[in-house]
Parts: sequence; C-alpha cells; structure tokens
Amino acid sequence: MQDYKMLIDGQWVDSSTKARIDTVNPYTGAVWATIPRGTAADADSAIRAARGALKEGPWGSMTAGQRGGLMRSLAELLVKHGDFLAQIETRDNGKPISETSAQLRAAPSFLHYYAGLADKIEGSVPPPDRGGLFGYTRREPIGVVVAIVPWNSPMLQVVTKLGPALAAGCPVVLKPSEFTSASALELGRLVELAGFPAGVINIVTGVGPEIGEALVVHPMVSKIAFTGGEAGGRRVNEAAARDFKHVMLELGGKSPNIVFDDARLDDAVNGAIAGIFAASGQTCIAGSRLLLQDSIHDIFMEKIIKSMGSAAIGDPSLTETQIGPITTRQQYEKILQYIDIAKAEGANCVMGGKAARVGGQFVEPTIFTDVSRYMRIAREEVFGPVLSVLRFHDEEEAIAIANDTNLGLAAGVWTQDMRRAFLMSERLEAGTVWINTYRAFGVQMPFGGHKQSGIGHENGIAAVDGFLQTKSVWINYGSATLNPFVMRL
Repeated sequence: MQDYKMLIDGQWVDSSTKARIDTVNPYTGAVWATIPRGTAADADSAIRAARGALKEGPWGSMTAGQRGGLMRSLAELLVKHGDFLAQIETRDNGKPISETSAQLRAAPSFLHYYAGLADKIEGSVPPPDRGGLFGYTRREPIGVVVAIVPWNSPMLQVVTKLGPALAAGCPVVLKPSEFTSASALELGRLVELAGFPAGVINIVTGVGPEIGEALVVHPMVSKIAFTGGEAGGRRVNEAAARDFKHVMLELGGKSPNIVFDDARLDDAVNGAIAGIFAASGQTCIAGSRLLLQDSIHDIFMEKIIKSMGSAAIGDPSLTETQIGPITTRQQYEKILQYIDIAKAEGANCVMGGKAARVGGQFVEPTIFTDVSRYMRIAREEVFGPVLSVLRFHDEEEAIAIANDTNLGLAAGVWTQDMRRAFLMSERLEAGTVWINTYRAFGVQMPFGGHKQSGIGHENGIAAVDGFLQTKSVWINYGSATLNPFVMRL
C-alpha cells in the first residue's frame, strides 16, 4: 500500500482535512494506494506558491537557458525511471504495459523539444513610421498555469502541458485525475531530483468539485490547460470566462476512419483496429466511426472480425496483452449502456457486445454494422472498445457523413489516390487528418480540435505561444515636444 502526498511549494503535504481517496487497480479491483483529497485551501496554497516562484522566487529571474537545463535534467530522469512509471500507470489505469511503456519512452522527447525552444523565444523590432520613436516587443510568460489531465494517458498528457509552459517561463499547478494520480506524484520526486525551485511545479490531487473548480476560478491563475470530456471542458471554459482567463481545451472526438475501395485493405484493417481497440478505445482520437465504401464492406468486415478474434484480453501488466480493462467503474457501466442503446436502435452487433469474462472491468471488443449516421452510437463519444460501421457510396457521401458531428478532433483516410487524399484532407472538419495511417503522434506536430473538440493547440512551436503574452514597448528618443491632446500616429 502506497500513501501518497501532494507536492506544494517544494513540500510533501497531506490535504488540509487529512481526507484521502482510494486508488483502485482496474484489473484486480484491489485498492493499492491512497491519495490526498485536496481542498480549496490546498488549491490556494499551491497557486500562491506558483505565483511566488514567478514573482519573488528564483524561477522568474532565471535565464531561458537555465530553465531549459532543468527541463533536460527532468527528461533524463524520465528516461532512467520510465519503466517504473509505465508500471505505475498500468497498475493505475489498466492500460496494457506495451502502450504505457511506449508513451513513457516518448515522454522525455517532449521535455527535450521544449527545453530547446526555451531560449528561442524572441520579441520583434517593428520598423518605425515616425522619427524619434523606437518600438520593440517582448514575449513574457502569461503567469500561473493550471494543468488538468485525464485518466487515460496521464504522463503523456502531463509532459504535453509541462513542456511548453515551463519553456515559456510559467510555473504550473498540476491536477491529475483522482482515478490516476500516482504517476504524476511519482514525477514530483523527479522534479525535486532535477533541481527545480520550490513552487515551480506543484502537484495537487482530489475531485473536481472540491479542488478542481477552486483552481480554475482562483484570481491568481492566468491560464487553464485542460484535457478531458466535452462536459468538463464546457464547465472549465465558462468558469474561466468570468475572469477572462486564457484556456486551452483538448476535448472529445467522434473520429471517422474512412476506407475507400482502392486502399490496401490489410493496412486499413490494422489501422481500423489501432484506431478503436488500442487502449480499449479509451482515447479521444479513437476512430470510433468506420466508414466503408460499399464495394469493400463485406470483405473488410470479414478481415477485421477474423483479425480481432485472436486479440489477447487480460492482465495489462503482461507484454502480450492487447486489450486491457476499462479504467473506472463508471466508464465501464457507461460503455455497456451504449451497447444496449445501439442494439435497441437497430444496429447489428457482429462481434462482442457484452462484458468480457476475464475478471475486472473488461468489455469485449465490439463491432456494430448497419449503423445509421443518426443513431446515438454514431454521434456520441462512447470512449470504449465499440466500433460503429457505416457505408458510403462516393467521396461526397463520405465527407457528408464524416462531418456530420459537432466534434472534429481527428480523421483517417485510406486510399492510394493522392488526388483523393489531398481533397479529403482539405474538406474533413478535423484538427488532425491521417492518410494511410492512424494514431501517428509527435511533439513537433500541433494537435488540437475543430468545432467542439477544443480550443487551441498542444505540441509544436505553436504550443509555446499559448503560454506567452506580448508586450509592446515605445521609446521616445527624439527632442520634439509632444502634443498632449493628440495621439502620435
């Protein structure tokens, strides 16, 4: 049993009430750790510590190169402790160790990338249009950042927010999901070893209504970076708007994976499987709508059902496991409810369709055919291993079906026709479009959603801009007397 504490202002502390939350292994159902149930008072302490580090502590006076050096040190510690953190995440959220290990191997590259950008942040010197005046711009940290991350990929979500925020010079208060806080708290130990000053990275835990809301509405917070569901994102956005706080929201998706009749079918089958059944469908970019051209529908379904028939379901700590448990009991029950809804609406369940009998919170990989674009299973985010298959006749119908949603996070297109590939990438209403691949991901490429899938972007150079604000500076070096009643234009 591990009893964790929160990291606030360089100190490991309990919540102000001493209350705790059990952390449950979704595979075994056993409690393996506890975390503090943080309060509004704890939120206030963490935010004040962050502001102090920026305004009075050494963080605000550090050079960009020094900040980058600390980030590189943390990245190297992530390399050293990556296997351990992957095991923690698998125990905490049930994701197969093959995937958590891959994510932890990638995590250090995010910190290295942004460490390299820290000393590349530059202002500009616009050309003057009047004599005697000189102007330049400064790029300054936006202020205290609250980062709220979900339970499906905790550490990967942490580094995508920490990296650009720290590079910009912002201190961070990190709140992981109450279901999967362990790896973030373990990261706190590495933050100490890396030598970050107290208050630069604070890690608090607890439930949204008690500590999350207090973080979002705190007057000393300048920006909230949130990844989670559409409903949670809406609450964050509405609360932040009261004080005109900046937000970055990475929300849900109902992503189409579109297969044309000229595609390499075996590759497309693998892409469809990776899109929805990897991570048991618990990913915002899940290709949960499979759009098949009429002429290949039947052969494609034969191939995907045959391929998924041998999928290994079970203990997520084993490298051979491909399908792990659902992370939370609430999500497990929600997925089963959506399966019942799909059956009631007339969708044809051709694979799975029930809880898997392997212990724990498992749902069988499930495929529905004869799905109408108007069914709930084709319109609402299930966030589980449930695939809706829809037919289309031509490009125009595929585009119409794909875009018929208020979400727009990602899309996949499978075709050997490059004209079609470019056409689809232009007309699909999605923040990321994959051509003949799915779930490709890298720190260099911006990631964000269209429509109600989010606001702003993570990753890439653009992500740093989201944590900076621009200041314009005017200098009068001339001798002319200014007219106090006339703007100098």
